[in-house]
Amino acid sequence: MRAPAKLKDVAARAGVSPAAVSRFLNGSISLPAATIERIEAAIAFFDYRPNAHARRLSLGRSDTIALVVPEIGNPFFAELAAAAERAAAAEGLGIMLFATENRLERELEYLSRLGRSDVDALLFVTNHADEDGRLAAAIGHAAQVVLLDEDVPGTGVSKVFADNVEGGRLAARALIEAGHRRLFLAGGPPALMSARERAEGFRAAAREAGLPEDSVEALAGDYTVAQGRRAAEAMLASPVGPTAVFAASDQTMLGLLEVFRARGIAVPDEVSIVTFDDVVPLAFFDPAISAIRQSIGEMGRIGVQRVIAGMKGGAAAEVIRLPIEFVPRASVAAPRDSTQAKKPTRRRP
Repeated sequence: MRAPAKLKDVAARAGVSPAAVSRFLNGSISLPAATIERIEAAIAFFDYRPNAHARRLSLGRSDTIALVVPEIGNPFFAELAAAAERAAAAEGLGIMLFATENRLERELEYLSRLGRSDVDALLFVTNHADEDGRLAAAIGHAAQVVLLDEDVPGTGVSKVFADNVEGGRLAARALIEAGHRRLFLAGGPPALMSARERAEGFRAAAREAGLPEDSVEALAGDYTVAQGRRAAEAMLASPVGPTAVFAASDQTMLGLLEVFRARGIAVPDEVSIVTFDDVVPLAFFDPAISAIRQSIGEMGRIGVQRVIAGMKGGAAAEVIRLPIEFVPRASVAAPRDSTQAKKPTRRRP
């Protein structure tokens, strides 16, 4: 088996210097057509494959974007990663995926890779509050960072978020228009922008409909199945008896449904439900779950666009809000009695 050809072998066969071949491969030199033909013929003859690492060192870039997410098991982040990969590949760039387990120290480590030139830019997602400001400081010192999904206050980088306020508002309107007057909000972590905004929109729609402040009960917590379970138990224990619930994430919604099913609570006959995200295949649930859909694919695509614009220089930081939509399915219905004097039946298995 012939040993892999080196740059000097290609140069010798083409009758040019190794530097000329290197600059030709990097696109940094203009050559006569005849010379280009000789170089390309020599490359084909040897089946020459440039050393990618050496090429990146010579160019001073890695042609790689890092996507930093809290976890990869959550369908939201999996879809985000797929969208970013497609967008980066279309621009000839690679994606490196890093999962932080939502731990600050790992986030800081991955941000430091920008300074070591391991990657050219970062798409960054966190799911916790920046309690001591270290995360904002690290982002401020790093070049070419774009925040997705959640804000890190005190940072002046480009950010791509869903219109969370409108999402909360649309969820409440769907439930109120179905006739519900006692609502429950299974919210996200109060320290996170998305959770605050979704709650803000939900409560605003209730006020706009003329409902009193106490018409909305709430339990805030993580965007997790476990939090959904806790919210369901709190809702079913409420003396007011909410007849409809807004889950601030699909994961929270799964926990709600688990408890409702275990208790024999029928959706939507006894409790109506709307969720936020629409990442889980909700159309296949029984009943199909109505949802506020955010465009995760667009978030990934636009995030890559903003990163590339920053890498080229001169792009001012901006905050982009992506539109959302309400997707009606079968989990919202009128309350069992129009006066809503009755609480959902709390049957136990």
